[in-house]
Amino acid sequence: MEEKLVTLAILTFSKAQILKSVLENEGIEASIHNVNLIQPVISSGVRVRVKESDLPHALQIVESAAWLAADVLDEKAGGEEGNHPRRILVPVDFSAYSFKACDAAFHIAAHLQAEVVLLHVYFSPIYMPTLQYVTDGYHVPSFAGEQEGMRSLAAATHQRLGELTHQVDAKLLSGEYPQVKYTCLLREGIPEEEILRYAREERPLLVVMGTRGESQKDLDLIGSVTAEVIDRCPTFVYAIPENASAKVLETTHKVALITNFDQRDLVAFDSLIRTFDSYHFAVSLVHLNTRQNRRTWNEIKLAGIKEYFKKQYPTLDISYSLVDEDHLLNHLEEYVRDERIDVLCITNYKRNIFAQLFNPSIARRMVFHSNTPILVIK
Repeated sequence: MEEKLVTLAILTFSKAQILKSVLENEGIEASIHNVNLIQPVISSGVRVRVKESDLPHALQIVESAAWLAADVLDEKAGGEEGNHPRRILVPVDFSAYSFKACDAAFHIAAHLQAEVVLLHVYFSPIYMPTLQYVTDGYHVPSFAGEQEGMRSLAAATHQRLGELTHQVDAKLLSGEYPQVKYTCLLREGIPEEEILRYAREERPLLVVMGTRGESQKDLDLIGSVTAEVIDRCPTFVYAIPENASAKVLETTHKVALITNFDQRDLVAFDSLIRTFDSYHFAVSLVHLNTRQNRRTWNEIKLAGIKEYFKKQYPTLDISYSLVDEDHLLNHLEEYVRDERIDVLCITNYKRNIFAQLFNPSIARRMVFHSNTPILVIK
């Protein structure tokens, strides 16, 4: 029986031809439908269709937006990423929750056959005594005093990083950590910016970070490094609250994926399964219900997504449920507890600055109000 075709995108005829060529270069069979045969160039819109089994990969290509580049036909999309070694980045600040992130990262790295990079970023203030209108009324140290302070800060940071290295070596020697290659990096700057710079340049498989969880004060949300990395990082982020259980991904039995019925969720889910294909866990699809009068319709949508995923990933154990958005955080915590969820998976799309200020993402809100590890999918 011939496989069902599904519509990937509705585009102008010229763009549809470009997309069709890109898909075929990636090994995906594509066809164009509803073409105006008399004047195809001025057709108002044509359908690019692909096989249902190819949909996740095709959506990933479309979402990347790289297929519109002028040189896309000469180079496969995403080819640059294959040049980077498999790494897991662990930003550390020598706190208890960053050590917990370090523990999880070594076990995950062993499973994914990756190496671990421990990154510490320290910030040293730069004084500008020539700007009198800024510094009037403030104590500005002399240049000699500033240099001495910088040397003292750098020496203390090197010492703490050396102590961390000794702890890691001891755990590797005792067998508490699996035998995984690791390196330490020390950078000066603003922590979140340096972490994001490394993630953009080196494209690690995963960024593993600690967070204080529900004990975090609301005021601390403003400057949280973890929240900034979650919003802007181009790769997966695994956030582990301070009070989370000691479970790591290989002992995870059930994950919950929060979906908003967006086609990008299909791409995110496929990326999740391909990245962690060596793990075995059940998946629960969760939709945050906003209006009671649409509850039945939302449940029908969830059932349809479940059936689609069952076709694409027949070995997965998949279920679904609705959680009322009223008192979002409390309801999710109840759901996590009742359903024995080990990890919350949340997609985090790029949003403009106004959306970030006035409507914080679910991932950003949950990272401070949950004792459950959160995997942010990009």
